[in-house]
Formats: sequence, structure tokens, C-alpha cells
Amino acid sequence: CASSDGQCEYCLVHEDDGGFRYRIDHIVSRKHGGLTLFENLAYACTRCNIHKGSDVAAIDHLTGHPVRLFDPRVDRWSDHFALSGSRIEGLTAVGRATARLLRLNTEDRLLERDVLQSLDRYPVAPI
Repeated sequence: CASSDGQCEYCLVHEDDGGFRYRIDHIVSRKHGGLTLFENLAYACTRCNIHKGSDVAAIDHLTGHPVRLFDPRVDRWSDHFALSGSRIEGLTAVGRATARLLRLNTEDRLLERDVLQSLDRYPVAPI
């Protein structure tokens, strides 16, 4: 629903803090028939982009059911995720499956967000 303003549309880390050049992600990959149109493109950090790959769905670990992944063109981040300190918590099946697939809460990613929060470079309150 929103543009990136230089942030990864999945983990919210700004491109100035990402360490690597950010990429344009096909939300529905070309492999699955996704087109290169704004409605199907998201700005993604290298880590989120690599972990997402061509996936369009993942398993929600609570229900065991497959669900689509978060789509920044039709979904609001705050409807599916919440910040708890430096953790990105999935609020919905879509949020949980996306957070898990993108490995948003690995130790290194939590440490990165802790540091960025201490420098006022990452949100500390719900988005």
C-alpha cells in the first residue's frame, strides 16, 4: 500500500543502513507469471530478497497451512506485523509465514535492528 521511501518493504531497514545495494523484488516472481509492473514490485534489502526468492507462499507454523506472503502493494505492514523491541512479530498467518520465510528474527538481524534503534535509525514503536 505504501512506497518504500528507501526502506526495505519487508524488514523496514533503510537502504542507507543495509550494507548492500537493495533490489527490486517481483512480489509474484516472473517464474510464476509475475509482470514487471509497479503493482508487482517491492523494494527489498538483499537479505529479504534472497530469502524470499521466487516464493509466493509459505507454511504458517501455527496452523500448518500454506498462506500467501506479505504483499506491500496491497497489504499494510502494521496489519500483519508489529515491532516488539527489535523483533518483527507476525500478527496474522501472512505475517507469521512471511517473517519466518524471510528469517526476519535471526540473531544477526535482531542485533542489526538493536543497533539501528539505538542510533534512531530504525522504528522503535509500531508502524
